[in-house]
Amino acid sequence: MKFYDILQFDPGMTKMLMSKSSAPKEKMKLGIGMFLRSVLIVLFAIVFISALSAFFGSKNTPMAVAVFCILLGVRFVDFGYCVKDALLTLSLVFFLLLCSPVIAYSVPPLPGFIVNVVSFFTILFITCGKPEMGNGGLFSFAYIYLSGNPVYGRDLIQRGYLTVTGLLICGLIFYLKHRKKNKNIRFLDKVKQMDMHDFKYQWMVRMSIGVSAILSLGLAFHIERFMWAGFACGSLLSEYSKNPRIKERLLQRLTGAIAGSVLFYLLYTLLPAKWHGIIGPFGGFCLGFCVDYKYKTAWNCLGALMIASQIYGLEPSIFLRIIDTITGILFAYLFYHVYERYISAKIS
Repeated sequence: MKFYDILQFDPGMTKMLMSKSSAPKEKMKLGIGMFLRSVLIVLFAIVFISALSAFFGSKNTPMAVAVFCILLGVRFVDFGYCVKDALLTLSLVFFLLLCSPVIAYSVPPLPGFIVNVVSFFTILFITCGKPEMGNGGLFSFAYIYLSGNPVYGRDLIQRGYLTVTGLLICGLIFYLKHRKKNKNIRFLDKVKQMDMHDFKYQWMVRMSIGVSAILSLGLAFHIERFMWAGFACGSLLSEYSKNPRIKERLLQRLTGAIAGSVLFYLLYTLLPAKWHGIIGPFGGFCLGFCVDYKYKTAWNCLGALMIASQIYGLEPSIFLRIIDTITGILFAYLFYHVYERYISAKIS
């Protein structure tokens, strides 16, 4: 096994190979690969996002983060149809990420809800030919994050330039990685094959309505950092399974959010102020070793709370994180059961 191949593995795969290996040198090689992978991802994220933010403005950092997440996804997962059509539809995805969150934020909640549902479903339909690969979660994160950080005027123009730049970068990577796949499958073929009775499309509809609803409620009731509730809701609804462990994920999300908030409080209070800037990257680094959902949730808290603490302060940020998480997971839990009982059952 080449060392480069190890760097491509996610933590779950690496840990599985380590558990099966009986050779100490092989285990050490895998462990070093997992360590370096995490370091390289964090360093690349810092350089990539910082460069785009410096060039296009700090208010457009959320779009830089979204582009980074999409870049990680398109390296490994294709859309299930030919690359020519995929590049065209990827352009539509970036257009929706640029415009839809701003439009939904600018209109009353009901029209905003419709904009979000249509846009969210379109993005999932375009990108999630293989939902089991998990790329739906990346695009969901990007949409929700941008929904919580709209910009206007000159900043929106700059975000447009950044969106085009991100599209060119991601499009190039997508072409290089997937140009030889699905040559005889067109996007229109996928449209014609769509059957709303199929579980995959029901999953898309359920996720689109659920996430859009929580975003609209956040806007209607002026909930601070409501995108955190959106993340929690989307995370529960994004699991692609006919028997999702929604109750288990609810408890893991809550446990992770509380543990991550406590950890952030300890790090923030114990470390000198000049070291606070490393808390977010440290969380990202530790994330590279995680397989379990609750641990991923906990480490994700560090970067999110570091940003929020600069706006709201330490204690209010932690309070918001926990309350928004509870709001999101309870809404997702209730919505899932209502949808399955009154909508999905009738369609099926």
